[in-house]
Amino acid sequence: MGFSRRAILQAVASATATPFLTKGATAETYPSRPVRIVVGFIPGTGNDITSRLIGQWLSDRLGHQFFIENRPGAASNLAVELVTRAVPDGYTLLSIGPATTINAALYKNLSFDFLRDIAPVAGTMRVPNVMVVGPSLPVKTVPEFIAYAKANPGKINMATSGPGSTLRMFGELFRMMTDISLTAVSYRGGSAAFVDLLSGQVQVMFGPLSESIGHIRSGKLRALAVTAATRSAILPDVPTVGESVPGYETDMWYGIGAPKNTPAGIVTRLNAEINAGLADAKLLERFADLGGVPLPMSPTEFGEFLAEQTEKWAKVIAFAGIKPE
Repeated sequence: MGFSRRAILQAVASATATPFLTKGATAETYPSRPVRIVVGFIPGTGNDITSRLIGQWLSDRLGHQFFIENRPGAASNLAVELVTRAVPDGYTLLSIGPATTINAALYKNLSFDFLRDIAPVAGTMRVPNVMVVGPSLPVKTVPEFIAYAKANPGKINMATSGPGSTLRMFGELFRMMTDISLTAVSYRGGSAAFVDLLSGQVQVMFGPLSESIGHIRSGKLRALAVTAATRSAILPDVPTVGESVPGYETDMWYGIGAPKNTPAGIVTRLNAEINAGLADAKLLERFADLGGVPLPMSPTEFGEFLAEQTEKWAKVIAFAGIKPE
């Protein structure tokens, strides 16, 4: 599936413009009952944890419970489909992350169009991944890794959690931008991937910072770079990938969406309340504990961000020839 920038932006516009036809609708009394935030992953994942933090903040601010409903399955597509079919009244929201924009290009026969059918509400948090290598790989920097990979084509295995996973996408983006050879090896769980990385069965992983930091601090794994645009406060001495590969930037990010045609007044109020949370010292401390930083945006800015992410991953998927399992 090809994604032109014009088509993507038109899809975003259709999701964000229509609600403004009902500007102010019921926003003054919203919410008057509990609100569910649908998460397409199991409890304890980044989407889930971030949504629970935001949900608690909104519950405290707005006087009604914002509760999490975990609907894992089909790489989060089941959750997105559920929300697209929900009544657009602000009482069903969607936890959004990289998988939603990756899936738009990866899956060809979805019953929904994510950019068209989900209205962007607000960004919440972003967290870098970290490029780590096992102790047996004789490299200490990203340039050394690239040089080693080019001198040893086909000999570097990259741990991933499946074809459309962020671990795979972050690595494939790196491969696309550096013209090196990496062989993707899929694991069902992070623990198994770390075991093989530590033992040398695989040599590199673009893994979650929260899961990698213990191994890095113990010296069992070597951090070459973080994937975000700026260095992480948790690993201030570790450079970004972009310092060696200009233009490389990607991370785990999270946000909130709603069914299209959700009244603009409700979207605007949710956005304002979430952004207030992203300026709250206690909530920011919780984000920092996860290695994250706030991602404050207007609904329009978040929609543009989602469009850019969708376009980005469509190019990577086409380059790597990735197919869903």
